[in-house]
This record gives sequence, structure tokens and C-alpha cells, in this order.
Amino acid sequence: MESPPVLRSSSFANEQTRKLNQSKCGLNPFSKPSALKLKHSYHKSKFQVRADGGDDPAQQMKEMAAARKRWENLIREEKVKVLTPREAGYAIQLTNKTLLDVRPSIEHKKAWVKGSSWVPIFDVENKLDAGAISKKIMNFTMGGWWSGVPTLSYDNEFISKVEEKFPKDTDLIVACQKGLRSLAACEQLYNAGYRNLFWIQGGLEAAEEEDLEREGPQPFKFAGIGGVSEFLGWTDQQRAAAAKEGWGYRLVFSARLVGLFLVADALFIGSQQLARYLQEVRSP
Repeated sequence: MESPPVLRSSSFANEQTRKLNQSKCGLNPFSKPSALKLKHSYHKSKFQVRADGGDDPAQQMKEMAAARKRWENLIREEKVKVLTPREAGYAIQLTNKTLLDVRPSIEHKKAWVKGSSWVPIFDVENKLDAGAISKKIMNFTMGGWWSGVPTLSYDNEFISKVEEKFPKDTDLIVACQKGLRSLAACEQLYNAGYRNLFWIQGGLEAAEEEDLEREGPQPFKFAGIGGVSEFLGWTDQQRAAAAKEGWGYRLVFSARLVGLFLVADALFIGSQQLARYLQEVRSP
């Protein structure tokens, strides 16, 4: 990644280093935690970490509300320091801090920060027992087919996997796609004894391409989309890209939409022809 122009100034670099060292001691020069409000844009099953895996929506909502309060307290009390994606990029370049990517594999394989370490706190559910299949069906019918969000399950070995890689005094910049799963990870890491924790507000989706050195086939902003909405180009991220790229970008998705209608029309006509054929066969 080409360093932003401001990084070429040694005085700026020294100032950023000083601020990062201050934040490690409990001071947060980058944000105002008391003003932080967590967004409600989350998939309710992503943050369920109970061992019993209960599916009661009302109970899940209560637990999510309680979790949000705990996370806000972590930020307010500066137990977890807040960084923007750009500040995280500076921190990685200037102080060699480690970025811990806690996203599931379906997002990580599309785009990741060069040199980052990947330990997902939630990952795609691969079990095929009755409970897992039921969850997959429910997730699909509740909008998974449209958004492409898979059924995720909490990794009970998350902390132990992190501990295998990093001692408790490591400076960890924790990131996910939108920012909420990484807060859940920060809470568990703090409870496990990690004290030098930094959280990327808004997640990697909030990063511009020049903020962090990316590897992978897609921009960070597109790593969290999928399903029919991505195929048709109807996600907010793709609309924003279309506004920048112009008609050439939009035509690709317009062609896909036309193609989808043609396929649906062909299937409808084919089913009618098949029905007529079967009726003729059955006729004496």
C-alpha cells in the first residue's frame, strides 16, 4: 500500500506515534467514547454466544441489548480504544501493531489486510445435524437467500486460539466487517486478560482502499455482501460504487437482471410445454 502523503512528514509520524503510545496507557486521542452509539444493523444470531444455542427471538434480543450496554461501557471506560480504519492503517505502519481479523471465512476470503492474523469468533455452520439444518432453513427463509448471510456459529475455542498466537501484553487491533462482532471479540479478549485492545469503528467496510493494505479479490466494502442482492447489484455498497463508476458499472447488473427475467420466462414456458406433453401422453 502506498503511504498516504501525510505519512511522508516525519513530524506527523512522530505525532501519530506519540498518540498511539498515549492510547496504550489509557488515553484515547482519536475519539470521544462517551458519544459512541452502536448501530442496530446486526443479524441477531451472529452475536449469540450461549452454549445452549437457544433460538428464542425475545431472549436473543434481550441478550443483544445487554451486550450492547457492556460494549459501550468498554469503550466509555477506555478499556478498548477506538480507531478509524485510517488510524488503524497508521498504527500498523508506524508501530507494527497486529490486526486481528475475527470475520467468518466467507468474508475473509474475499478481502483481508496484508499481514493480519485471522481467528474468526463466528464462522459458517458446517454441522448437518437436525438443529443445524433447522437453523439453516430458518436463516434462508428469513432473508439469507437475498443477503447471502450464512448461518454462523460461535467458536468456543476462540480465546484459546488467540492465546496460542499472542501473549496477553500484545497490542491487538480487532476488526470485523461492520464493527459489532469485533466488539464481541474485544469483550471476550478483555475478560481473558488482554489489556492493549484497539477496535476499528465501523469495521473494514468503513475503510477506503488507501486506508489499509488489502489482499484478496474484492474491495473491503464488498466482502460482506452476497446472495441475490449482490448478483443484481442492489446493495448499498454497489450503489455507491455505481455512482462513482458510471453507466458501465450499472450495465453489468442491468444485463444480469434482464438475463434473470429471460431465464424465468424460459422456465415458465418450458413448464407449460411439459404439462401439455404429459397431458397428451396420459390421454387415451
